Amino acid sequence: MLQSISDTWNSLSAYGQHTVWTTVWTLAITVALILSVALLTLWERKVIGWMQLRRGPNRVRILGMFPGLGQPFADVVKLLTKEVIIPANANKFLFLLAPMITLIPAFAAWAVIPLSATVVVSKANAGLLYLLSLTSMGVYGVIIAGWAANSKYAFLGAMRSAAQMVAYEIAMGFALVGVIIASQSLNLGDIVERQQGGFLAWNWFWLFPLLIVYFISGVAETNRAPFDVAEGESEIVAGFHVEYSGIAFALFFLAEYANMILISALTAVFFFGGWLSPFAGYLGDSALAQPNIGWLLIKIFIALFFFLWFRATFPRYRYDQIMRLGWKVLIPVTIVWIGVEMVMAWYKVGPWAKVALWAQ
Repeated sequence: MLQSISDTWNSLSAYGQHTVWTTVWTLAITVALILSVALLTLWERKVIGWMQLRRGPNRVRILGMFPGLGQPFADVVKLLTKEVIIPANANKFLFLLAPMITLIPAFAAWAVIPLSATVVVSKANAGLLYLLSLTSMGVYGVIIAGWAANSKYAFLGAMRSAAQMVAYEIAMGFALVGVIIASQSLNLGDIVERQQGGFLAWNWFWLFPLLIVYFISGVAETNRAPFDVAEGESEIVAGFHVEYSGIAFALFFLAEYANMILISALTAVFFFGGWLSPFAGYLGDSALAQPNIGWLLIKIFIALFFFLWFRATFPRYRYDQIMRLGWKVLIPVTIVWIGVEMVMAWYKVGPWAKVALWAQ
């Protein structure tokens, strides 16, 4: 069987081999992302339970073992079997389309995210522009969901969420301008490669204010606590998805957690060297100093923990506080630090000292 697969592979043209390879990796990343979302929901409930001195899910088992591990899959079965109720006066087409518009960009963005030096679905030179365009699509799903339901509660939640996402999208975009200036490239693989040299050579060291702005904006973009006023149960009855149930609600839920993983991965790529080892240049040629996908997964894991930590720690902000933070604090900070970068670039400090080397 292996010989027949090898013969079939060798008989394909270079284009055919590339198409098969891309399809396989796309399916692998999609399945891994869906499983990661399921396990992330369990991990969140466990982490918050530990912080609040309780156990979290500990009943549903897999094969009679691992208490609690089967809880996410039990939740999936429950949501799949529940009825999807569509309000009588809703726009049915848009009502069902909105969850897909929210979910698809969270998955499609992974096409340009490099998992290692060789593993990436698309090595697009304008990968960063592709990411910015996709992440901006999420707001349309939120607005359409709130409007199509023909509910004032849902529409109010959609408007609040859209205003918040737009404000923090601008701050996030300005933070990425600083990354572009430091890396001299829009290709995510190049951005990672130009952070070689160990822990202190990564962008977080030179762009620390932009890192803080980017991550806070990412938390706000995903409507996570303490920026979850769009879903403020005590205020607007769960926000823009109040009329959704069953698998339609599950798609919004899936999109939120998929976006958390996406923001964590992008934080690792832009500011923490992606798949690069923090010990490169310090431990010689040892195994710990070698770049590999494991380092990227560890960085994503740590960033995700901060999402969960924030939810268990901070109270929900008022809406006026959220908008003030986005417009009057984060955006000015990015503009000021871009000016500082211009000074560092002029005097060839930090990453700009290696510009001539990159050109070669």
